Amino acid sequence: MIRRIPFFAAWAEMAPNRRKEAVAGYLFISPWLIGFLVFFLGPIIASFVLSFTSWNIVGTPEWVGLENYNTILTADPRFVKAVQVTLTYSIIYLPLEVVCGIGLAVLMNRKVKGIGIFRTLYYMPYVVPQVAAALVWVWMLNTRYGVVNTLLSTVGVDGPNWLGSPSYLLSSFVMIALWGVGGSAVIYLAGLQNIPEVFYEAATVDGAGPIQKFFKITLPLLSPTIFFQVVLGLIGVFQTFTPAFIAAGTSGGPLQAGLFYMLYLYNRGFVTLRMGYASALAWIMTLFILFVTVIVLRSSQYWVHYETDRSRNR
Repeated sequence: MIRRIPFFAAWAEMAPNRRKEAVAGYLFISPWLIGFLVFFLGPIIASFVLSFTSWNIVGTPEWVGLENYNTILTADPRFVKAVQVTLTYSIIYLPLEVVCGIGLAVLMNRKVKGIGIFRTLYYMPYVVPQVAAALVWVWMLNTRYGVVNTLLSTVGVDGPNWLGSPSYLLSSFVMIALWGVGGSAVIYLAGLQNIPEVFYEAATVDGAGPIQKFFKITLPLLSPTIFFQVVLGLIGVFQTFTPAFIAAGTSGGPLQAGLFYMLYLYNRGFVTLRMGYASALAWIMTLFILFVTVIVLRSSQYWVHYETDRSRNR
C-alpha cells in the first residue's frame, strides 16, 4: 500500500538540489499561475456568486438568491428572443460551415500548380480581426453604396436591405461568418492529408468512383476531424458577439432579429448595469453549452470512426 505523504512532509524530505529545482519550476510557471487565478478562476467564481445578487457595478451587491434565474426563465421575453435567434443562427450556420469547410478542403487538397497560394488566400480571412472584418462587411452590405448590391444591380437584381431588414439580418450574419470558413478548411485539409493513399488505390482497383470514394473512405476517415470541428463550432457559435454588436448594435437590430445571446448578456451587464442578472445569464449559457457538448460527445460513438479501432477489430 502506498503511503500518502502530505505536501509539507514531502517538501521536508526532498533533497536540497531537488528542492531548488522545484522552487525554480514554480517561479517559472508563477506568471501563468497568477494570470490563471486573477483573470480566469477568480472571475469565474466571482460571476457565480454575483449571479445570486442584484448589483449595478458601482454599488454594493445585494443577495437575492434564485430571483435572477427565476426571472430569466419565467418572465423575460428578451431572453426567449435571444435564445431563439442564437439557436436559429446555429442551426443554419454550423451545417453550412461543415459542408463548405470540407468542400473547400477537398479543393485545396488537389495537387495543382500554385495550390499553396490559393490555400493562403482562403485562410487569410480567418486571421483578419473580427472587428475589421465586420466593419468591412457593414460597408459591403450597405443598401445604397455597398459592393454586394452594386454587383447585383449590374445584373438587374434589386439588392435587399441586408442589415436593415429583419428578414435578411440573420442571413447576413451567416454570410459574414462563412467568409472566414478558410480556418476550418485548413483543419479539414490536415485531416484529408492524414488519410492513407492505399485506401484510395484499393478502391480504384475495386472499381469505385470518386463519389463512392468520398462517402465510403473520405467521410468516415475524416469523421474525427469533423467531430473536433463540430464541438469547437458549437462552443463558438453560441458565443457570437462581435459581428452582431457592430452590425446590429446593442438592441439587436430591427425587431431584435440579431439579438444574439451574448449581445443580450452584454446589454444587461454593461448597458443597463445589471451585472448580477448578466452573471446569471452567463451561467445559464455555460450550462447549456456543457449540456449540448456532452450530447455531441456521447453521440460520437455512433458516427465517428477511428482507424485505430478498425485495426484492432481486425
